[in-house]
Amino acid sequence: MSIVRVPQKYYPKAEIGRRGMALGLDFLGAWLLSSLLRNNNSGIQFIQILVFVIAWLILRVLVAYNNQGQSPGRWAFDLKVLEVEQGQIVGRIPQLLALVKRETITGVGALLISIALGNISTNPTAILLVLPLAIDCGAAFYDRQLHQALHDRYARTTIVSSRRGYSLDIKIKRLVENIQRNVRR
Repeated sequence: MSIVRVPQKYYPKAEIGRRGMALGLDFLGAWLLSSLLRNNNSGIQFIQILVFVIAWLILRVLVAYNNQGQSPGRWAFDLKVLEVEQGQIVGRIPQLLALVKRETITGVGALLISIALGNISTNPTAILLVLPLAIDCGAAFYDRQLHQALHDRYARTTIVSSRRGYSLDIKIKRLVENIQRNVRR
């Protein structure tokens, strides 16, 4: 008797730019919500940090867990998160613990950027707080097989393109093309 290998279902890899835009959209939502509680004092705002962390976990963990692996940003750019086992993409949404692990790492980097944005006018070196998230996400450029960032590798997940979503990037491209076409006339 021989073992027959079943071919894996194909999952299109997500482009780095779309992943970045989805992350940026989720960050913008959490950051704007937490910025409502900012006061005029410089330095670290603990209430703002708490609201950012709660908003981040709701947007990136709970919504994604209950919405087929799509946070609002991933939904807007037709992406979703899936599990990876032994270097192969498995067609299922990660468990809640895997999403918490994944988004805790990303959330810390996003939180540091949030702190940097709040303090950059008084302390220009705060821009260095971008480095942890840049290093984490920069690993996706060098992974030729699955485009996994460091948080993806740790949580055994990956981001793939999906058919379900808003296609915001495609709609913006069409809008820009229409504007360019109208300007040329």
